Amino acid sequence: MSTYSIGADIGTTSTKAVLFSETGEIIYQSTVEYPLLTPEPKIAEQDPDEILEAVITAIQNVMKKSAVDKEKITVLSFSAAMHSLIAVDGKGKPLTNSITWADQRAEPYAQQLKETTGKSIYDKTGTPIHPMSPLTKLMWLKAEMPDVFNKARRFIGIKEYIFHHFFGQYVVDHSIASATGLFNMYNMDWDEEALETAGVTRDKLSKIVPTTEVFTKMNDDIAERLGVHPNMKTVIGANDGCLANLGVNAIEKGVVAVSIGTSGALRTVTDKPVADPKGRIFCYALTENHWVIGGPVNNGGMVLRWLRDELSEREVEEAKAIGADPYDVITDKIEKIPAGSNGLLFHPYLSGERAPSWNANSRGSFYGLAINHKREHVMRAVLEGINMNLYMVLLALEEVIGIPDRIHATGGFAKSTVWRQMMANIFNQEVHIPQTVEGACLGAAVLGKYAIGEIDDLREVENMVETKAISVPEKEEVAVYEELMPLYIRLSRLFEQEYDAITEFQQKFK
Repeated sequence: MSTYSIGADIGTTSTKAVLFSETGEIIYQSTVEYPLLTPEPKIAEQDPDEILEAVITAIQNVMKKSAVDKEKITVLSFSAAMHSLIAVDGKGKPLTNSITWADQRAEPYAQQLKETTGKSIYDKTGTPIHPMSPLTKLMWLKAEMPDVFNKARRFIGIKEYIFHHFFGQYVVDHSIASATGLFNMYNMDWDEEALETAGVTRDKLSKIVPTTEVFTKMNDDIAERLGVHPNMKTVIGANDGCLANLGVNAIEKGVVAVSIGTSGALRTVTDKPVADPKGRIFCYALTENHWVIGGPVNNGGMVLRWLRDELSEREVEEAKAIGADPYDVITDKIEKIPAGSNGLLFHPYLSGERAPSWNANSRGSFYGLAINHKREHVMRAVLEGINMNLYMVLLALEEVIGIPDRIHATGGFAKSTVWRQMMANIFNQEVHIPQTVEGACLGAAVLGKYAIGEIDDLREVENMVETKAISVPEKEEVAVYEELMPLYIRLSRLFEQEYDAITEFQQKFK
């Protein structure tokens, strides 16, 4: 009898549920979107009940429209975005929205922590000190919203909120916990120093369980709405970054996964927790023997969208006239410009930055602009700048794990041959493009199958993911980027000294 699994990914802008066959083939998928609430520049929240409904609807759609017998679904497993924080009362009702990773209100508290005990906490937790983390969000909440902070019975993340509705328990997996800044990655428990810094006790947090923890006895009403068997095995799963690595077959040592969506990340896997002496990279749990280390960037696809909307009106009009994608028109023009954009460099920090600088006040810049530069040079410099920033993250990672064997690239950018070739040349590495397009969902499904004993080894994912394309570095272009990259890095360090000043000036106009 054929069996199936469902991987569900609770993301920042949508929840995706994907039904997979035994061999990893996508049978049916459903995506339900929800808004990011940004009433002010530093606020980035979501309605937790809206996300709960989206999770239910996405799985419900898969069950209804695939028409697969619910008895043949062996496991439902979850992926979720990291760093969310929700204060709930004694009845589980939200006292706040879900405060997402993109929320910047804790920035002063992150800076304060960096100047005091932040290094000690980072060394134990593996979560860089930044306003994204629940640790600094709790510091902010306690100081700025004391009534809410004191009224809260628990502080949880979005996956915990979903599981409480599904199973009536407050549980958090090792992977999500390891991204809070509150979890000691060496003793696999809440860290006392971090708890004291945040001003919370462990009874205000969820019970920590492995990513392979299996749940049955789902709430009958929820099971009925989903269209699944109430005793179907549900696996708590892990965070989206860790599962994206698994889903693109990047869990072997020496393989680095680069994913570029709105934001982006560069990650690899080790067999034990590792902290960076300079505090530039994260370390999050997948399983006891699989730890994902790397760096996230704020500025990926959102910068390309800015390029399209603000600087490429001509290309957008051309695309409309011929019925093409504006990005294809942009990349066609970029391809004609030589590597290095005739010495025009772009630092893509339009929304602060996480890795490698972890500075919420980082700002973007063009450097080297000269009279001979045309719009096409500017466009190419933007794409090169995104890639160069990612390469800076890779350099930080190499200091910890050495030079990688190969790169697996995923996300919307990976569809572009120009983008892939540019990455191969800047990184001076072969760039492999896996066939899968739903890495986090497949990663969740594979982890689920492993948790219930359906497969014996996570490396079974190799049989489910094929390589679609490979981009090989081009010697002449590699030489150009090797000459420019040291200048790019030196400039980023020089600009770092003035980011606070320009940000303070910009605040006057918001």
